[in-house]
Amino acid sequence: MSELLNRRLALLGERANLSLLEQCLHGIERECLRVTGEGRLAQTPHPEALGSALTNEQITTDYSESLLEFITPALPDPADTLASLDKIHRFAYSKLGNEYLWSPSMPCPLPAEEDIPIAYYGTSNIGQLKYVYRKGLALRYGKTMQCIAGIHYNFSLPEKLWPLLKEAEGFVGTDRDYQSSAYIALIRNFRRYSWLLMYLFGASPALDAGFLRGRSHQLEQLDPDTLYLPYATSLRMSDLGYQSNAQAGLTPCYNDLTSYTDSLRKAVATPYPPYVEIGTHQDGEWVQLNTNILQIENEYYSNIRPKRVTYTGERPIQALVARGIQYVEVRCLDINPFLPMGIDLTESRFLDAFLLYCALNDSPLLTSTSCGNATSNFLSVVKEGRRPGLQLQRDGHLVDLKEWAGELLEKIAPLAALLDQSHGGDAHSKALDAQLAKVKDSSLTPSAQVLAAMAEHKESFAQFSLRQSQVHAEFFRSEPLSSEEQAKFEERARSSLAQQVELEQNEVGDFDVFVGSYQASILAISN
Repeated sequence: MSELLNRRLALLGERANLSLLEQCLHGIERECLRVTGEGRLAQTPHPEALGSALTNEQITTDYSESLLEFITPALPDPADTLASLDKIHRFAYSKLGNEYLWSPSMPCPLPAEEDIPIAYYGTSNIGQLKYVYRKGLALRYGKTMQCIAGIHYNFSLPEKLWPLLKEAEGFVGTDRDYQSSAYIALIRNFRRYSWLLMYLFGASPALDAGFLRGRSHQLEQLDPDTLYLPYATSLRMSDLGYQSNAQAGLTPCYNDLTSYTDSLRKAVATPYPPYVEIGTHQDGEWVQLNTNILQIENEYYSNIRPKRVTYTGERPIQALVARGIQYVEVRCLDINPFLPMGIDLTESRFLDAFLLYCALNDSPLLTSTSCGNATSNFLSVVKEGRRPGLQLQRDGHLVDLKEWAGELLEKIAPLAALLDQSHGGDAHSKALDAQLAKVKDSSLTPSAQVLAAMAEHKESFAQFSLRQSQVHAEFFRSEPLSSEEQAKFEERARSSLAQQVELEQNEVGDFDVFVGSYQASILAISN
């Protein structure tokens, strides 16, 4: 174990500091498609009974009108975060009629590209901006890709922890600078080690054959309706997912916050010739917000993002530049189709120990070689992570995946123990043991279990997924919310609809001007 990690563990293990780790915050965003009883994409509008997708903070839509997104508050105890997610699911099911929430990350059999409905947010300027942004995504990446769903795990360390470490390490600079540099260091380590999460939690080894729309691919045919790779863990995170030539030139190797925000600002301001050729308007209608590499910074697809809660009207990048990094958003997690919410407490507890390890361990700057290795290790694992004898690149040498995974888990163990010491009990260490079992036996991984379940029931990917969706629907519907909880959700839905109406009635200014000033806001940031 590194000397730095040892020192930090000792400091956090002191009695006066132990309770700090109980103040980490956890938030979950879970995306899922609405599907019909036949397992086809629901073509119905976002259910009004769920409130306004624009203003309801807990239930919105992601890319498509059919792609729901459930958002929990950020809470200190992940058990409470999951309880909140559970309630959102139960409320949604009380309003979904005969529709289901699709259980895995990869989509159901989809209609023709033009029949996938883009999420609509009403007539306010901000609502229209969100709609045009999605039209731009359709233009740039196609609608099919935007129907992939995932779980985003938001995690922050306690604000009081940073000054403590900063003082112990004699960092010269402000508390805010130290905190941002520590989060950037966490992100660099995440880039190095996130292949492990793909092995442990990847759950998309197969997909509906229609998803590829006849494009050429390297997948194998499992049955007439299903494509797969025998050792894949997460086809969702492979190069089948987002392929963007425009974004290929972005350099996401996180060496400091300034270079990260600069590269995004540049991308939002740099024209990309193929998009310029299309233009922002066709037949007098907006088709994309601009013709640059990125329309807005959120278009940059990454496995993890540095974040800061934004003020009204503020852009993510402005918030980061003004006030530094507040938390990280882990974006590479598949939805586990065997779990009603797609994630459970064991996974959450392990993620906390893993992220704490990334935060507290040494994190040298990434060279272009180490950055390239991190990317190729990640891609190897998503495509063939369960292949016996698979080797990854580490410090210029090849190392067996299982050997490296075992070593990493051994290094994460003291952090799981520290979290247990802080919270009482042994839940984090047990969560780590569950992952160790998967390293020893790949048949315990979710990706292997998906293929095993399909084989056992002689099902296609779509049949397996619909069956799981029905099982989970029964789970949520069989135990409705208390009338008090139900009433709270209904009130939130009603007030969100009223809020949207108010926004639309009080809108001042023309949409074109609004887009212009929105674009200008990012160019005006001075670091």
